Amino acid sequence: MAFAINNSPLFQCPQHISALNSACHDIINPKVFRLDCRKRRAVIMNCQTTAEKKIVSGDRMLVFVPPHPLIKHWISVLRNEQTPCAIFRNAMAELGRLLIYEASREWLPTISGEIQSPMGAVSVEFVDPREPIAIVPILRAGLALAEHASSVLPATKTYHLGISRDEETLQPTVYLNKLPKKFPEGSRVFVVDPMLATGGTIVAAIQLIKDRGVDNKQIKVISAVAAPPALQKLSENFPGLHVYSGILDPYLNDKGFIFPGLGDAGDRSFGT
Repeated sequence: MAFAINNSPLFQCPQHISALNSACHDIINPKVFRLDCRKRRAVIMNCQTTAEKKIVSGDRMLVFVPPHPLIKHWISVLRNEQTPCAIFRNAMAELGRLLIYEASREWLPTISGEIQSPMGAVSVEFVDPREPIAIVPILRAGLALAEHASSVLPATKTYHLGISRDEETLQPTVYLNKLPKKFPEGSRVFVVDPMLATGGTIVAAIQLIKDRGVDNKQIKVISAVAAPPALQKLSENFPGLHVYSGILDPYLNDKGFIFPGLGDAGDRSFGT
């Protein structure tokens, strides 16, 4: 399921998305998902349901929430405050595997050829190893969500990016940058950040990648949970971007954490 994000005064979503948040008092009817954020200021966006393989997104940012039961299962494990650290991290890795699988659909370049099977000659299709694919996990929690990326995507390179958020100002600071000076031409980049909350971190990360020669439409964002402020910022700054998230949550609390969310993904992944 995908939502086309515009900068308009209403965030209209399909019924099943509203049903996921039936306990939220901000839902005003089955087709309208009213999303309040910090200081009760609404951040609201226009959405329309579509199938990715038929999408012509133009300059609209698209948000995908794959309706897979395993994705719902792992999100539930992550939300549970009683989930131990080791199981939490494994759940994050499994969720990342599924989301990356979904995000790579219809996106990876392939080559055709003929090989010899035990029974005879057969035409085959492989992911083209000459086309560069990059994984950029945002530390720390991005490491857990991207842990199984190499088991899904062949011939990838991983570039680590460390960005911390000031808990008072909520502004991002880059403390580790292992991105190349220039990405190879035609690179497809998966940016992995479990929590899209205020949007400061993910916007800073994508801008660093764009500064190294990657177009918006060559970037896909992988997240466990996303909230309206981050999606609004991404939509305003990176038209044509695609975001894949396990679930959309309604708002942020006064400390800038997603509610109901799953807590601090980094702390819970690494037991700190």
